[in-house]
Amino acid sequence: MVAKKNDNSSGIIGILDLQGGVHEHLDHLHRLGIAGRKVKQAADFDNLAGLIIPGGESSCIFRLLNIFEIKNTLLAACRRGMKIWGTCAGAILLAKKVVGENACLGLIDIEVERNSFGSQLDSFKSEARIPEVDADPIPLTFIRAPKILNAGSTVKVLLKIGDYIAAAENDNILVTIFHPELTASTAFHRYFAAKCKVSCRINTESRADEGWNYCSWTRHARIA
Repeated sequence: MVAKKNDNSSGIIGILDLQGGVHEHLDHLHRLGIAGRKVKQAADFDNLAGLIIPGGESSCIFRLLNIFEIKNTLLAACRRGMKIWGTCAGAILLAKKVVGENACLGLIDIEVERNSFGSQLDSFKSEARIPEVDADPIPLTFIRAPKILNAGSTVKVLLKIGDYIAAAENDNILVTIFHPELTASTAFHRYFAAKCKVSCRINTESRADEGWNYCSWTRHARIA
């Protein structure tokens, strides 16, 4: 089945539902009043304004893209205007170059090194100011994170920390090597929604971060 022409007026953002942090992203979209859809087959791409590829295990997600035969559907939807945001493993999948490996989707001109900080025990939290995304400091959660080592001339760097890039974008693609869905902040989800031309139905001035805790996403897991 071929996905229909992308129509941003639908206001729907999908989350690739093959492996990784699907429910956490759904929860953040819900808190902003944005319609979220789990995406697992070709028909699920119909009329999506945007797609989030969540953190997880990039080689596993890539194998499942081929098993479910939706890699080409994803690429076609992107060519027709669907925006894509990759977090952590998603950033690896979207990169044009991956150190020591073949690239997967190659949709943004960056070079990525997987597990660049070390093992799971080397995961950490931080925060940074990213003026393009939010006026306030944004919490950052790194879990077995990759590093973006280089970015091409068509790529805008949103956040650089030391010798590596942590967030970047081009016209169609957004990548973050950290996990915004594992914090209370909805800043990056609001930013991606704006990139997709999808309006938040909840007043963002009220900072839809309040009242969130790490278990909030489980209500979406229970009703899935």
